[in-house]
Amino acid sequence: MKNPIPLVAALMALGLVGACEETGVRPTSTVQASDSADQVLEGFSHFVTHEGVRRSRVEADTAFFYEGTQVTELRNITVVFYDIEGKEGSQLTAERGTYRWQTGSMDASGNVVVAAPDGRRLRTDQLRYDNPANMISTDTHFTFDREAEHLEGSSFRSDPDFRNVVTDRPRGVAGDGMLLPGQAP
Repeated sequence: MKNPIPLVAALMALGLVGACEETGVRPTSTVQASDSADQVLEGFSHFVTHEGVRRSRVEADTAFFYEGTQVTELRNITVVFYDIEGKEGSQLTAERGTYRWQTGSMDASGNVVVAAPDGRRLRTDQLRYDNPANMISTDTHFTFDREAEHLEGSSFRSDPDFRNVVTDRPRGVAGDGMLLPGQAP
């Protein structure tokens, strides 16, 4: 009789191949979802500067970092803006935000409120912050209140401390109850 070991090995291999084929469908490779974050941080805080000057402090409950796009998605955010002298100015709060690492700019959405220390308050659903220009803006409906003054419009652009405000189609009541130009009594 010839050596039985090769015959036994061949039968065992055939049995293993047959057993392997009965496991069902298996994926050919593992692919990471394109929307999964590279890092997730809880309790995020970051200072934003422009040419060495502190412009804002961004805080969020949760931050999702995406290295490929250099974008961070933020949840439950607070942004404190600083004036040219480094003093805290207005403060923005929102449900969500998208922070762009290359420019330091940000989009905020979901119950966006910007409140100045003197009580002025801007409310909108979406707001952009352009870090190099130090400008906040929206192309959606907004309201702006200060004591007895109430202003509404379809777009808004200003510095974060509301010193230079530009609006489109403003309507509302100014100071002592005077209607803005173009308003019916």
